Amino acid sequence: MRVLPDVVRLDKTFDYAVPAAWHADGRADRLAVGSIVRFTLGGRRLRGWVTGVGVDPPPDVELQPLAKLTGMGPPADVVGLAGWAAWRWAGRTVHLLRAASPPRAVTQPAGARTVAGGGDGPMRPYDPDTGRQEQGRRVVAESDGSLRRYDRLFGRSCSVTTLRCPPADDGAAVARAAARRGDALIVMPALADARRIAADLRRLGVRVALGLDDWARAAAGATVVGTRTAVWVPMPRLAAVVVLDEHSESLQSEQAPTWNARDVALERARRAGVPAVLVSPVPTLEALEAGELTAVGRTAERDGWPAVDVLDRRLDDPVRGGLFAEGLRDRLARASGRVAVVLNRKGRGRLLACKACGELARTTDGRLPMRLLDDELVAADGSERRPVVCAGCGSTVLRNLRMGVTRAREDLAALVGEPVGELTADTQNMGDERFVIGTEAVLWRLRSAAAVVFLDFDQELLAPRQRASEQALALLARAARLAGGRRGGGRLVVQTRQPDHPVVRAAVLADPSIVADVERQRRRELGLPPYSAQAKISGPGAGAFIESLREAAETAVSIRGPLDGQFLLRAATHEPLLDLLAGTPRPADRLRVEVDPLRV
Repeated sequence: MRVLPDVVRLDKTFDYAVPAAWHADGRADRLAVGSIVRFTLGGRRLRGWVTGVGVDPPPDVELQPLAKLTGMGPPADVVGLAGWAAWRWAGRTVHLLRAASPPRAVTQPAGARTVAGGGDGPMRPYDPDTGRQEQGRRVVAESDGSLRRYDRLFGRSCSVTTLRCPPADDGAAVARAAARRGDALIVMPALADARRIAADLRRLGVRVALGLDDWARAAAGATVVGTRTAVWVPMPRLAAVVVLDEHSESLQSEQAPTWNARDVALERARRAGVPAVLVSPVPTLEALEAGELTAVGRTAERDGWPAVDVLDRRLDDPVRGGLFAEGLRDRLARASGRVAVVLNRKGRGRLLACKACGELARTTDGRLPMRLLDDELVAADGSERRPVVCAGCGSTVLRNLRMGVTRAREDLAALVGEPVGELTADTQNMGDERFVIGTEAVLWRLRSAAAVVFLDFDQELLAPRQRASEQALALLARAARLAGGRRGGGRLVVQTRQPDHPVVRAAVLADPSIVADVERQRRRELGLPPYSAQAKISGPGAGAFIESLREAAETAVSIRGPLDGQFLLRAATHEPLLDLLAGTPRPADRLRVEVDPLRV
């Protein structure tokens, strides 16, 4: 047996013998590629995965026996997928096999059984003659018009389709259509949505495994529903792949290797020869390049977006105009339910200026802005504190040019004449105030809102990032889902000095293709992803790694930096970049390699 130890820095396989006792009691028959075993290496008892069966050891070498068969691990197809992903995101195979292994020891797949409230028994294959698939005691019926429409998305093997649907679409119809084909892999960013989709399919009689928690059930055969780690769950009879909200950054691992569940799911579908559907109200260029675009139709798409009010602030004084545009109070007064107000800045004051002379509140060397914190001016990096006094004229009265959420809550409460709640990622308990202001966390913590207001959307549009427009539109799509479609009274209010920006026009017209067309042309001209490949290198070992990499680098890979201790590698395609990263030895110091970084 060839075994890969569960040790990241080792990243090397070793050969072991199968104990004779295992042949006698049947354990040898359970050994397969991906099995999790225990063995001794260098005097230590380690865990690892079987990567080869029946391999020939080197001549004149006596192999040590394996110590223990722990149980099942990722099947051979997933082990191969993990090896590809380790190359694709310049990481270690061990990291991916950990993600693909069951959270608890599994000795055999969980057999089919019936659960209360729905058929969860053996599944019959899809019958194209009757147009239905019987699963357990209930039927996913052909009579549903939406299913007939979505069935066509899965009509061709090895096809990739990008489906653009309105934010109000919850993805349930696409999930049902995928489950009609057989065991489907359905991936989405949020666990709450995965549980909702799983419950819907179970009510229809579909045998469902909820992500890694139901690893053993999935190994026996089931439709798998889950967040990004669900792409690694065993599926012996994979029939279709769906990725909901493929634009979400939550589908990409925050830890290196920074693998993206969308791309892993597409590769898995390609290897299995099954259709894949990428679903999003605002598809990324990666999704548009991967598959044929299909939309639900202009009427349905427009109705699925809320009405959008744009408050043009171009004529407002940037200093004296304040945070609230003229007309905002009237729009807030007309809201009939809960109102979510978004300001992506924490604290009280983020950019301050003297009311008397206009001097910005900066550190002594003028390098960093100072913020108001507990009645003191504090440098952005905490390196300097001083009383609230203008360094230019000595005035003690400062004006907020960019106030944070805490101060904005106080001003908003005065504007609407009632209490206002504050919600950020650090907020533990939410109140029941009708108005809630916070960072974009408010879009994820609230379940619904009659209206969503963006107080400073220019902060998103002008962010110094390659994907700023795409990410700003995704933020509006999330707000649109919270508010609901325009027929239900959903409304977005956007304050901006750029009312003609493609992102704003796309939201007003409920037409995300406006942004896609502009971004496609811009990124092609500048050679940015997905029309190139990038990797960001950081950490204490970055400098040494880059020096080693420069010696082997060819003209196909450019190196930029350092900037703030980080380097950016760029190439026209992934192959030369990834081969270079794979062939360069890693330094002893900590190193972080991010392939396809989302925030550059």
